[in-house]
Amino acid sequence: MTPNVADILIEALPYIRRFYGMTIVIKYGGHAMVDEQLKEDFARDISLMKFIGLNPVVVHGGGPQINSVLDRMGIRSKFVKGMRITDEPTMDVVEMVLGGKVNKGIVAQINRQGGKAVGLSGKDGELILAGKLRILHRTDDNKPPEIIDPGLVGEVTQINPAIIHTLTEKGFIPIIAPVGAGPSGETFNINADLVASKLSIALSAARLILLTDVDGVLDSSGSLISTIDANQIDKMIEEKTISGGMIPKIECARDALENGVEKVHIINGKKRHALLLELFTDKGIGTEVKL
Repeated sequence: MTPNVADILIEALPYIRRFYGMTIVIKYGGHAMVDEQLKEDFARDISLMKFIGLNPVVVHGGGPQINSVLDRMGIRSKFVKGMRITDEPTMDVVEMVLGGKVNKGIVAQINRQGGKAVGLSGKDGELILAGKLRILHRTDDNKPPEIIDPGLVGEVTQINPAIIHTLTEKGFIPIIAPVGAGPSGETFNINADLVASKLSIALSAARLILLTDVDGVLDSSGSLISTIDANQIDKMIEEKTISGGMIPKIECARDALENGVEKVHIINGKKRHALLLELFTDKGIGTEVKL
């Protein structure tokens, strides 16, 4: 029998009660950021979360949008281990697109749904302080790894969450572009999953949710693994159950869990209302990672 609306609301009630007043950090990226219906669904989900007493904080990516602008400007990107090599002209575009067009588009979408969203970059209020990231790249097992300088790519050195607390207490929804301020005033491009993880720790968030373009972590037969204990992660990487682009996401999840975040969810943002289905239903739709 298909559940009616009352059944759905009753199932959601204990979860709404559990998360009331708690901070939920969401990394928003992938296909959910470019499909118009999914963008509207996401804005509704975030607005609803705020209206029922949760404190959502959104960290967004914007790779496809950055690529589009770089292509139009004739700037070619090079990637190493999934990281964009970022020189000064590229960083200018990254900051313009992430902190401008993408960020303000998300803000406007949420505000149209009745939410009160405010766009920030990591440079506002010194929210995100960053240092230069260097990448170890191994091309031959018999040789030491090569150290690659990715340019203006950073890693988080400090989160100063005061501005987030001020906004959430006043009923606003912070929307954060993942760029940070360096020690000499330079701007660093930072991986959005990493920023979301570090922010969830600094905010003592109840949940960190990573939106992806896959259902979650899949087993060797392609079936969804609904729950993972953090102590299983190394073995799953060794067995290649977790591989490729899922490795940095699961490492971000583990870091958050080991530093106080209760649970991390990796979900498919291509599914309509994925956030609500994961948070407020018994079965959820993705992979839950816990200690």
